[in-house]
Amino acid sequence: MLTGSSTEISTFKGEQRALRADRIGAPALLLSVLAATAPLMVVAGVVPTTFGAMGIVGVPLLFVIVGAVLALFSFGYAEMSRHVHNAGALYAYISRGLGSTMGAGASYVALFAYSIMQIGTYGIFGFEISGQIAEHWQHNVAWWIPALCGVAITAVFGALKIDLNARTLGVLLLIETVLTLVFDFSFVTDPGPQGVSLHAFSPGTLSGAGLGTALCFVIAGFVGFEQAPVYAEETSDPQRVVSKVMFLAIGFATVFFAFSSWAITVATGPAHVVGDSQKQSANLIFALNQDRLGNGFTDVLNVFFITGIFASMLSFHNVVARYAFAMGRDGLLPSAVGRTAKSSGAPAMGSFLQSVVSLAVVIVFAVTDDKPNGDPTAPVLRLFTWAGNVGALGVVLLMGTAAVAVIAFFVKRGAAGVQAWRLVTSGVAAVALGVIFVYSVKDFSVLLGANPGHGLRWILPGIIALAAVIGLVYGLVLRVKRPEVHARIGQGNEAFQLEKAAAAASAAAAPAGPAEGSGTPA
Repeated sequence: MLTGSSTEISTFKGEQRALRADRIGAPALLLSVLAATAPLMVVAGVVPTTFGAMGIVGVPLLFVIVGAVLALFSFGYAEMSRHVHNAGALYAYISRGLGSTMGAGASYVALFAYSIMQIGTYGIFGFEISGQIAEHWQHNVAWWIPALCGVAITAVFGALKIDLNARTLGVLLLIETVLTLVFDFSFVTDPGPQGVSLHAFSPGTLSGAGLGTALCFVIAGFVGFEQAPVYAEETSDPQRVVSKVMFLAIGFATVFFAFSSWAITVATGPAHVVGDSQKQSANLIFALNQDRLGNGFTDVLNVFFITGIFASMLSFHNVVARYAFAMGRDGLLPSAVGRTAKSSGAPAMGSFLQSVVSLAVVIVFAVTDDKPNGDPTAPVLRLFTWAGNVGALGVVLLMGTAAVAVIAFFVKRGAAGVQAWRLVTSGVAAVALGVIFVYSVKDFSVLLGANPGHGLRWILPGIIALAAVIGLVYGLVLRVKRPEVHARIGQGNEAFQLEKAAAAASAAAAPAGPAEGSGTPA
């Protein structure tokens, strides 16, 4: 960094091609990140589905194991965030460690993965709202109508200032967290037929055909913590705030989800949790609550289940918009995408593009849905579940690659000795994430309820492979055709500021050239 002159270069502030700094502090960032994990949606939607579809009782233990792996990953990832401030986060880190071409491949994987996950939430959002309308107002409304309304509302919020979004997300997060803890303790204090049992934490409960896919479901519950560096350019103190928020988010998610999923096994009894989840699916939590806390609490819970889904939709929308912005700034997408709105400082074009893609996908699923109202096949079992797990696969691949990139980054800079213990934890995390990825792909047919030879069991994970190939090929093309663009992939605002400084220096030197050679005395 240059200092002491008007050409000072900042790696996280800039003009036009930089997100507006000092928008979000540690508390607001933590709330935004945790909102993406959607605590109530995970506990009421993802956890029962994992119990039922995968037939695995040890879901609480899986949350503990995955939380430990992600903590190991975060030691190196957090240290990297102190050196690189870029809204492209994961792909920027991979580019800095493993080279620009790998960074280009990672950027498209990140864009596809987070976009798919965000779009998937519209399915369960529309389905839950249509169900509430049918129950309380006796009107049948197709799921895709409230889903399209969700697309429109998210588009409006996505164009606003990030601090306004953070306040909205924070309020919703706090309410749904309190509600979840209320019914968790009601389950534990009023246990099922087997009493308060710790059986779900026994290693023997991890047997089952769908272990790999169960790991993918659990990873999806954590997705959000790694988004903290995406907001580094918009924080007041990225060197400290980002790493602090990541570890707080991992700790919260691990304890909260392990405890909540264990409480469900207590309420049903470990021997019955799989069967009850298969019968009730996402309605399991509400059925258990109705018996213990009554209709009034259950109705309130339904409302905040929906607002929690909205909070997750908005949080992921913001992240996709920022990845698109970073890619536009780096030359991986049209340059217009790498601009911010003057009024809000938000990545308006990236936000707009995500809204357009979301609109198109929801319409496709709506047109192809031939089931009657109230059937969850298209919105929940396909759009939400398929998209969530495909997106989670992409994030697992990105994190595993980023863990390797962290090692390469510090080794290439001669800091291996100083960062030795972080490099070790990154290596262990890379191996563990690689194992999770392989098992998730291997067991993907269990998620689909199809035979191992079914085309979709390869086509859906293949979306991530396709994104990687597109990015790698484009990166190679840039390397040959536009080497200057290729060289700045992952550099983000730092490259922009260097360009400004070079241009200013060149302009200052230009008039002096002829004068020195003219022979005119000073």
